[in-house]
Amino acid sequence: MERAPDVVDGWSRPLQAERPTGGSGMAPSRTREILTLISDPDADPGALAQRLVELCTASLPVTGAGLVVMTDAGPAGTVAVSDGAARTLEDLQFTLGEGPCVASSGSGRPVLVANLAAAGPARWPAFTEGALAAGVRAVFALPLRVGGIRLGVLDLYRAEVGLLGPLELAEALAFADAATTVLLHLQSRPPEGGDPLAPSTVPVLDDRAEVHQATGMVSVQADVPLATALLLLRARAFATGRPVADLARDVLAGAVRFDGGA
Repeated sequence: MERAPDVVDGWSRPLQAERPTGGSGMAPSRTREILTLISDPDADPGALAQRLVELCTASLPVTGAGLVVMTDAGPAGTVAVSDGAARTLEDLQFTLGEGPCVASSGSGRPVLVANLAAAGPARWPAFTEGALAAGVRAVFALPLRVGGIRLGVLDLYRAEVGLLGPLELAEALAFADAATTVLLHLQSRPPEGGDPLAPSTVPVLDDRAEVHQATGMVSVQADVPLATALLLLRARAFATGRPVADLARDVLAGAVRFDGGA
């Protein structure tokens, strides 16, 4: 019997065929709980995403979960996390611009990493180092899309190596469907005249607007395009061991410059 690969980027069969239609798992009833909360006009919209990641952790053989909003440029904000390690995962992927979440969003397929220590260094060296230090040993990133529109990614992680079993993976995909519905619900009341699918309409735990503002300042100071400026910002954050959001605040305050002034 062949050993399962450490990294699996989707399957040859359509994802819809993998969704569970029944079974003994807890996911169907718990995803129905999320859908019921969405239909409740008195429910707190901000609590939906948090409840989703909590149910993922309770229902699946995973240690934690995170829900992030994505754009073509990468992670745009963390909507909910189950614990500190999940928050570290999302911060790493935003700071570095690499990781299973970024890869999954880009390809539109699940990225399943059963043994991060074995499979991660060659593909995401910086992310893998930080994730392993946080106690993460396996990561499963499930893309959330509507047609060709990227909405986000549901990240699941484990503190031990190993793939999810077929039923467990099917249940994880059911949670991904529910997560897509949650993001659509959170985006259902955009600012007047705004795009209902714009990531900026989703309430997030971290203010990535500061990073975008700092990127503009770096672009002017270093006389480089915005994409290069973001890379410079991320590189300095990684080199100094700081979250990119912290560095961005220093740039906005004038404490750090990219034109040789500081």
